[in-house]
Amino acid sequence: MNPIIVIRPEPGCSATLEGLRAAGHEAHGFPLQEAGPVAWTPPDPADFDAILSGSANAFRHGGEGLHLFRHLPVHAVGRATAQAAQAAGFAVERVGEGGLQALLVNRDGGAIRYLRLAGRDHVALDIPQGIAITTCIIYEMNDRPMPEAMVNLLAGPAIVLLHSAASAQHFSAECGRLGVHRGAIVIGALGPRISKAAGGGWRSVHNAGRPTDAALLAIIGDMCH
Repeated sequence: MNPIIVIRPEPGCSATLEGLRAAGHEAHGFPLQEAGPVAWTPPDPADFDAILSGSANAFRHGGEGLHLFRHLPVHAVGRATAQAAQAAGFAVERVGEGGLQALLVNRDGGAIRYLRLAGRDHVALDIPQGIAITTCIIYEMNDRPMPEAMVNLLAGPAIVLLHSAASAQHFSAECGRLGVHRGAIVIGALGPRISKAAGGGWRSVHNAGRPTDAALLAIIGDMCH
């Protein structure tokens, strides 16, 4: 069985590895990015009705400024983000599936003013009528070089799981910098936007049906063959 390599940042990397190993796969973790805080000036909390967030990192690295908004309900992109919001003292009102855009499209109710807590690299949204979004950049992803142990694993057939477009771009760039042969590498991504960011030349590319670890795990059998 080909080794499976996870490059997402911690703590997500360890969570994905746990699921893979529980399913009997040979899995290795090499986080190629690390989240860190960005200095930001909080806007007036009175201008917002709710918080919109697409990453747990917003609540892990937002700093003291987050305290001003704890009275606002959180609309989170998924379960991990919701859990991080709750751990930071926020009440979660909605938990979406399928990305932030789906969370906006599937929302019931009237007009709403969102404070979007985001990373420096974030997905552009098509904002529906009746929704206003103010975006604050409160964290960023810092790239790490690919370690030698990972380069050695990639010398033979291997599967690499990609969880974000930014990490896909960085992984692709590191393969180019280090002369890693792409023809033996199978890519598994949470969605087409992410796999597209990795570029071409891979042995094969597979996209999960939904942007979740469970959906990615479900297609690993196809990737192994």
